[in-house]
Amino acid sequence: MKSIRLLSTAALVLMSTSVLVATDPAQRGTGQAAPVYNVATEVTLSGTIEDVKVIPGPGAQGGIHLALKTASEAIQVDLGPEWFLTQQKYVLAKGDAVTVIGSRVKAGANDVVIAREIKKGDQTMTFRDAKGIPKWSGRGRG
Repeated sequence: MKSIRLLSTAALVLMSTSVLVATDPAQRGTGQAAPVYNVATEVTLSGTIEDVKVIPGPGAQGGIHLALKTASEAIQVDLGPEWFLTQQKYVLAKGDAVTVIGSRVKAGANDVVIAREIKKGDQTMTFRDAKGIPKWSGRGRG
């Protein structure tokens, strides 16, 4: 009897975990996990902002995304939530020349850069710490 109760409890825990994973906001509607910052793939890119987009939605899919044109490519740069940029008074606009330090990762079939830091003129905008933890998360505050 105890083993049946134990198996039932284990099955319930597994089902609950499956539901939590399937309802992760970063995965809803996409069928795949959001890209994660990886310090091993950090790059530095310089270029001109071609577009600034506010993407509604939770998690990494939502927030501010830049279309950056470098000398060799056009690439999407993911910054963070709109409220964070507003709170920090970070202003980026089409035509701005910037240098981006961030993690180049795959988002589906495309490469994107998750920004850690952006330099525009003499202003440095920090989005994540050296380990890639977002400044807007509880762990990223310091």
